[in-house]
Amino acid sequence: MTSQEPQSASEGRDRGSVWERIERPAPAPRVTLSPQRIAEVAVAVADAEGLDAVTMRRLATELGVAPMAAYRYVTNKDELLELMVDFVYAEMALPGSHDGWRAAVRSVALRIREVMVAHSWVARVNYGAPTPNQLAVTEAVLVALDGLELDVDTAMAVYSTITAYVHGAVDSEVRLSQMLHARGWSSREEARAGLATQMAWLVNTGRYPRYARYIHEASRKDDVQWQFEVGLDSVLDGIAARLAI
Repeated sequence: MTSQEPQSASEGRDRGSVWERIERPAPAPRVTLSPQRIAEVAVAVADAEGLDAVTMRRLATELGVAPMAAYRYVTNKDELLELMVDFVYAEMALPGSHDGWRAAVRSVALRIREVMVAHSWVARVNYGAPTPNQLAVTEAVLVALDGLELDVDTAMAVYSTITAYVHGAVDSEVRLSQMLHARGWSSREEARAGLATQMAWLVNTGRYPRYARYIHEASRKDDVQWQFEVGLDSVLDGIAARLAI
């Protein structure tokens, strides 16, 4: 392998995880890079153009370095994605220890949604082990649940239930936004107009009276934040009732 070729996957593993290498960085090259700078630029590209636009060659261009320079810090695209996810999770302000369990967990859920909506590509990343900032979020929720006399399995199940709701709700929200963009619609109202003929036929069959009532009477069809919070509070109500807390 020449000095210009990327590391293989096995060679990358021999060097330890990206987080281990950050703790013991190699001597800086002539053009100063850092994992945070690489992640910052990669996130900016993904936010503007989507995840597929993020390549090592594109990063080199944006950073003004040689194409192989970033390989001093990340050995492959998976590690780059880890850095990117960790970077955006660092935006979250975690709840304080004085907050009650419900307020703290609710706050974390709302903040995860904010991150995932602001950086819609996060929903496409296939998660492996959590990154340090993701693990800090998990730790914050588990800390909030301390004192409820839950065993560790139950506490983790509560955390997993909350995050499953958040990821599912945000995934639907992001997919809808992507569908609107793909069809050239700028709003949900435009989408309803575009789908009006098809939806009118379905509703007028008389087979879906409750959905028809929603179509005609609902006043918060476009209030995504309200919809998310109602669902979140319903999940929290269920957890509180189940655990009698």
